[in-house]
Amino acid sequence: MVINFSTGKIIANQHELVVRIDGEARVTMQAQVDEVTFIGGANVITATGSGIQWSVRLDNENQLQALADAIGIAVKNV
Repeated sequence: MVINFSTGKIIANQHELVVRIDGEARVTMQAQVDEVTFIGGANVITATGSGIQWSVRLDNENQLQALADAIGIAVKNV
């Protein structure tokens, strides 16, 4: 699954999530799905574990929910 958002795109499958940020730096962040948390309300994806720690904010809740549905991770509402 590919989700485009205002600053890049997210490529996800049942095993991993890759976030590509547009711009000159062309940042790519990758995480296994068991290291990922979806935070509703704030529309944030966080990845923590095995030496990684990053987060990215999506444009809206629909993008976060579509991603959660596609890879089978529940959204945690704060």
